[in-house]
Amino acid sequence: MSFFEKMKGGSQSPSVVSLSEIIWSWLGAFLGITPVAFLNYNIFYGNDLVYIIGSFGASAVLIYGAVRSPLAQPRNLVGGHLVSAVIGVIAYKLFYPFPWFASSFAVATAIAAMHATKTLHPPGGATALIAVIGSEKIHALGFWYILVPVGVGVVIMLIVALIVNNLAKNRRYPEFWY
Repeated sequence: MSFFEKMKGGSQSPSVVSLSEIIWSWLGAFLGITPVAFLNYNIFYGNDLVYIIGSFGASAVLIYGAVRSPLAQPRNLVGGHLVSAVIGVIAYKLFYPFPWFASSFAVATAIAAMHATKTLHPPGGATALIAVIGSEKIHALGFWYILVPVGVGVVIMLIVALIVNNLAKNRRYPEFWY
């Protein structure tokens, strides 16, 4: 198969998702983001702590909408975010005068590290990138970024995923822990 033939893709389309699955996905995402956003906007608003980052939205898609995906499992959710947060903070600290390089280095290294640790979680790439391109509030956190917002946020979302995804008769979460 040639290089360009590969780009044609296959003939298979994604399967239809049931209304029940859509409702459970919505409920999980709503209940998973709510406590993290509430902490950010109501409890810690106005101080230097940040509890919500953009990559949590992408994690919500996986852990509430694609619960059977290997990329949505607890090991990947928690490990992928934490590994990527560490790499993102280090990349920023080492290369902050060159944000274009720090950004590329953070994402590429996070992907490699997640592969090596069997914690691949696509939103982890965004977590690494946010550590580099985030606001001064994010940069001021330094290595605390790994704990708050990343660590606390993913643990809250994981707890909600464990509860909501197992309330539905046709869902089971996780598929595996390790």
